[in-house]
Amino acid sequence: MNFNEFQNFVSKIEKKPLGGLDAQFKLAPKLRLKYSLEKIKASNPKQAAVLALFYPDEQNNTRFLLTQRASYNGKHSAQISFPGGKIEESDQTKEITALRESREEVGVDEQEVTIIKEMTEVYIPPSNFLVTPYVGFVEAKPEFVPNHEVSQIIEVPLKELLDDANIREFPMKTSYMEKSMVPCFYFEEHIVWGATAMMLAEIRDLF
Repeated sequence: MNFNEFQNFVSKIEKKPLGGLDAQFKLAPKLRLKYSLEKIKASNPKQAAVLALFYPDEQNNTRFLLTQRASYNGKHSAQISFPGGKIEESDQTKEITALRESREEVGVDEQEVTIIKEMTEVYIPPSNFLVTPYVGFVEAKPEFVPNHEVSQIIEVPLKELLDDANIREFPMKTSYMEKSMVPCFYFEEHIVWGATAMMLAEIRDLF
């Protein structure tokens, strides 16, 4: 999809109802439970926000940004995700959190970003985070400047998200999950699964 087509979609995306948990769970691991709002609230989760950023590449085709986390001693080490992070006391809204974290992690100027839509929250049990994704765009490709939290910038054509052939299953093993087959998006050599895949599944439904 070229970027002009994407921009024509924006007004439709703004008005379209969210797919919610039904959309997200199309790409959820089979062992992943649908936690009730009451159970999530009882766990007193940490709040976070991420940004799904769309932009034109050099050929005016639409891409979105993913990042690979740096390796560290934690549950989500080296995983692929959207730029974002936990809410700080100075953040007045979760949208501000998503924009601030994107600037800090990959150098995107928040003044250049147009937010299209707030998506459905995703609860991440292993780290007890409740994450709010935002979909936004910039009108020119940013010059990404990753910080120490990011090991790799991943620029994915929107057409790859919309291609059914990129929905796969792969065996995964983590510090908190035994090796098992999980649904994922496969973008070239990158396997995107878990919470990020669930967010992408709902975004995919918007198109």
